Amino acid sequence: MLRAMDPFPVLRITKDDLVPEGSFAESQAAFLKPDPAVVEELNALLAKKKIGVVAHFYMDPELQGVLAACDWKHIGVSDSLLMADRGIRMVAEGCETIVVLGVDFMSENARAMLDDAGHRDTPVYRVAQEEIGCSLAESAEKQAYGAYLMQASETPRSMHVVYINTSLVTKAKAHALVPTITCTSSNVVQTILQASSQIEDVQIFFGPDTYMGENLESMLRAYEAMDDQAVRALHPAYDAGKIAALRKRFHHFQQGNCVVHHMFGEDVVKRVKEKHADAFVTAHLEVPGEMFALALDYQHEGRGVVGSTSNILGFILRKTREVLESGSDEKLQFVLGTEAGMITPIVRQVQEILREAGSDRSVDILFPVASEAVAQTNESLLPIVPGVAAGEGCSVAGGCATCPYMKMNSLDALLELCRRIGEASPEELAPFEPKKYTETIDGRTAADLGGEPILHMRAFQQTDELPQTLVDDVIHRNGPGDTVAEPGVL
Repeated sequence: MLRAMDPFPVLRITKDDLVPEGSFAESQAAFLKPDPAVVEELNALLAKKKIGVVAHFYMDPELQGVLAACDWKHIGVSDSLLMADRGIRMVAEGCETIVVLGVDFMSENARAMLDDAGHRDTPVYRVAQEEIGCSLAESAEKQAYGAYLMQASETPRSMHVVYINTSLVTKAKAHALVPTITCTSSNVVQTILQASSQIEDVQIFFGPDTYMGENLESMLRAYEAMDDQAVRALHPAYDAGKIAALRKRFHHFQQGNCVVHHMFGEDVVKRVKEKHADAFVTAHLEVPGEMFALALDYQHEGRGVVGSTSNILGFILRKTREVLESGSDEKLQFVLGTEAGMITPIVRQVQEILREAGSDRSVDILFPVASEAVAQTNESLLPIVPGVAAGEGCSVAGGCATCPYMKMNSLDALLELCRRIGEASPEELAPFEPKKYTETIDGRTAADLGGEPILHMRAFQQTDELPQTLVDDVIHRNGPGDTVAEPGVL
């Protein structure tokens, strides 16, 4: 357990160097200067075999360090919103295979979107033969979530806003019960506001992330307290009264969370206030309410951000530029309230800013690790346990602010898969493909039905309006007395 007087692990970034303080920070920094021979091999494999790689920000630093050092242009590291889009663009630009580095719902989403874009013959692979799970996604596959959706299906004008961090079959079964649109942490607020502006008296059922649901409700309460002009700046169709009415029609699931973001609770907030009160504070929308409230307070003061991984990265880069351009001697310290894998893009882009400015300033990234960290066991029956352990960036000096599932995407696994692509038979590579859902739901395949909520989100992203098919579905579908299918275990 981390003692209360101990400082958070810190990674100090300068234009030419990285200075870690604490073993957790040391483990994060160790792989940011990769072996040139490994970089050369991966780069050659990707170019020769025309492989596009889409990866999530939460990959471990070893893998991200090598990817960032490659000069093959078809490598994209982003949040989940952009991963599938980048894969489609890579295929359009000549890539013959797409490798997805993430948990399984990400490769499923990429497969579904490539199919919709007319690229059904382009192989999509994961780097592990075993399932790459997700604690949050699994919470939407349980009976409790089925019961939650049954309640939604019996409510007139209900719409299900499902976090994209769920499996394709979860999206399909949900959409069969309730008109469903996917969302990410970067577009969920606008999705909810737009739905209520287009559909009178819509009932929003959000899930499965409980912390994000609680935080969204807190945001709506905060919007209620703003003057009408400030509210209209968020969305032109609203004033404070309409926000208050929407909040009463907003529901969220009570039993789902991410094992990593769960760590950022009261213990972390207390230590930030005591030890790092002058730092900037960032927090993902998935963190518990205490950390969310702290970051929201800082955001109101211009010293913090609450949002997606992309929002967090953008805030750190923007504040770094602002302080450098102003000539201020203000400390550039940022509390990183999300998974530690974010450090790689932060380091790369902060160093670019420092070099462009010719600055000798440093930027400190603080890893806020709670005493209730989790560790990876490598045992199939109990893959993660509470507490700290050696390896995987876990230690009594730093905890485990890393996702054990994401870390199943290793550098060795990526290299081995790339060596086999084009050499092994399709049958040998089949275990690396995203899961195929052959079951039918409401007369449609799970892949087809589960892809529709994603397409609704993509349409919203392109037009800033919900597609009319979804709006009509919400207005005319289930209510009291209607017959719906039993959900079973989602």
